[in-house]
Amino acid sequence: MRHRKAVRKLGRNTNQRKMLLRSLAISLIEHGSIVTTRAKAKELRRYVERIITKVKHEDQSHAQRLVFRKLQNKEAVKKLFKEYRESFIDRPGGYTRIYLLGNRPGDAAEMAKISLILKGDAVTEEEPVTEEKADTEVKEEKTEEKEIKE
Repeated sequence: MRHRKAVRKLGRNTNQRKMLLRSLAISLIEHGSIVTTRAKAKELRRYVERIITKVKHEDQSHAQRLVFRKLQNKEAVKKLFKEYRESFIDRPGGYTRIYLLGNRPGDAAEMAKISLILKGDAVTEEEPVTEEKADTEVKEEKTEEKEIKE
């Protein structure tokens, strides 16, 4: 039974799993979003959100040491503290978002995109384009083209 066993092993031993999460976290911080499998994305969310919570501490020098201990990458630590800190300082949690992308063609693994939620990234839901709206847009474009030709 797996009662009270929260860590996903991802088919790796402890050292391999630590290095995998470290490299995924560095890539996520450098690029802002990455595409990986769903299980890795869910485990990466736990790992990265704990790191970002440390970034928000008042004592930045100690926090940088704690974050560097987890990431072992100076550039990623600098980017977290210089660029991303202001985006996360007022946010109480939930620094990442996972989008499910469907299955990978080769082995049907569930794929997901994990991305950081920054201050400028407001979630806006676009209205779905219906056939009527699409038809009116096409008619408007055609009339504009006729006016330009004349």
